[in-house]
Amino acid sequence: MVMVFYGSNGKSNPVSMENKVEHQTENQITYDIHLPSDLGMLYKVRLGLQSLENNISQWFLCHFKIQNTSTLDTFSLTINETLPLSPNGDRWIEFPIQWPLKEALSVVTYHLTVFSRNILNGKNLVHMTACIYGIRGDTGDRSLLQSLQNVQQGEKNESFLVIVDAVDLGELEKIVLLISSKTDCKLNIKKLHVQEAAKEHPIYVFEVNEEFSVNANKPKIQREIPRSFVIRGEQQKGDIDNNLNREGSQVKKSTEYTIKVYTGNKRGAGTDANVHIILFGNEDKSEVFQLTHSLEHQNPFERGKVDTFKIKTKNLGSLRSIEIGHDGKGFASGWFLEKVEITDAARNSMHCFNCNRSVDQSITTLYMLFSF
Repeated sequence: MVMVFYGSNGKSNPVSMENKVEHQTENQITYDIHLPSDLGMLYKVRLGLQSLENNISQWFLCHFKIQNTSTLDTFSLTINETLPLSPNGDRWIEFPIQWPLKEALSVVTYHLTVFSRNILNGKNLVHMTACIYGIRGDTGDRSLLQSLQNVQQGEKNESFLVIVDAVDLGELEKIVLLISSKTDCKLNIKKLHVQEAAKEHPIYVFEVNEEFSVNANKPKIQREIPRSFVIRGEQQKGDIDNNLNREGSQVKKSTEYTIKVYTGNKRGAGTDANVHIILFGNEDKSEVFQLTHSLEHQNPFERGKVDTFKIKTKNLGSLRSIEIGHDGKGFASGWFLEKVEITDAARNSMHCFNCNRSVDQSITTLYMLFSF
């Protein structure tokens, strides 16, 4: 058994209960654990089973009690749940801590819908988890392919629903995907939708639009997906699925941009760092896009090369500026950027952002702003 404690100043590392038994009777086990003092006021506990293998036995949890041995403040909760929560289902359970004179958060059931093209055919060969982050912490890694619901398969697209119970995360900010496989495979993920099961809105949309290739050289892939936009207002569920970029009562059609990045032709001009870009228009700005899959080259941003990327995002209006930078990772991360050309397919227009300078990074990510 493993526990993760969340406080007002952060969360603890996973705490294994192994070798921490202080006292044990037939139906009760007492653990003695030490938490960092800088966690602040504890507000939730995530409890789960350490093993992710399917042959683990079930475990019925009746009651949970936690006491601060210094202040003697005590919290107790009757749970009466079995882990896993369903056959081959979620192996984690979260509950809020309600201290005396403190208001506790509520437990929320989230519906996470995955839209893809080919995941279901190989779901028995792939392990995929998602960690949902909000302003009040995260869910931890939750399996997406253990217990699927509302599976829909079409000629080209498919979708499935994953149910996640977690203490209220507040406004959602990002999802971290982790994909692994013991065999070579490719997974094409289009987008993720997250909403509270009890509410039609808001719906948090996370655009992915990426094919993940897992092989012997890259058995695990982790990708951070920032929130693209939020659908709010009175809309029908069918309208949401057909018009993915609606927000409120105003329709915002998606726009495809072709981005050409010109690396300078001088010694040391190329970079192995991870490059990202944000587009700014007169109506809105895009999410952060990682420029990883060049249409021309397996290794982008080499000396004297031009790399092309295609992205889709909400309607930004007329492009005004961009932010582009890198994380400074990898060998020879310094980068001489000549220019960036962006073609707006919807408006049939091309914008050129000149740079002609080095983009160096040493400690934090460097953003540079260019206007045309």
